[in-house]
Amino acid sequence: MEKIYKIGYLLLLSAFFTDISSQDIEIIVDISDQRLYLIENNDIIESFPVSTSKYGEGSIENSFMTPLGLHEIKEKIGKNAPLNTVFISRIETRKQAQIIESPLDTEDDFVTSRILWLDGLEEGANKGPGIDSYDRYIYIHGTHEEGLIGQKASHGCIRMFNEDVINIYNKVIKGTKVYIRA
Repeated sequence: MEKIYKIGYLLLLSAFFTDISSQDIEIIVDISDQRLYLIENNDIIESFPVSTSKYGEGSIENSFMTPLGLHEIKEKIGKNAPLNTVFISRIETRKQAQIIESPLDTEDDFVTSRILWLDGLEEGANKGPGIDSYDRYIYIHGTHEEGLIGQKASHGCIRMFNEDVINIYNKVIKGTKVYIRA
């Protein structure tokens, strides 16, 4: 019953997107499910496991929390990078990450394969001084810690399996709306 309710809620959110976006594709990140939903024409077309912040939800600068609310993809980085490529400061290093498939939290926080850099759209909630998602470098990206996908483990970003983030990257454009909910 709860699953049906959540899907209904997600479809209601996707109807909300129709009023704010002329695009056919939107993204909903549901932190309670640790899932990312790809919505097209108000239908869920794909669902992917994700990993959001192990520090919880919030927008405060340097909190390492995942921000909530409405965002858009401001930048897409890594178009032709090979699978598992490591990025440092959004620059492709040409190094390949060693993928950890067990649920091991390492000291490293590699950004891998693709980057979808988010910009908050809600002034005072995820946009503006001290709370700005773009200034906080909040991304949807691949990770070397794939064994932690499906549980809260990130430092604020939305982590995905590397193949999944490439899949999403190829389906969205700059300006695609992303709604993050708890």
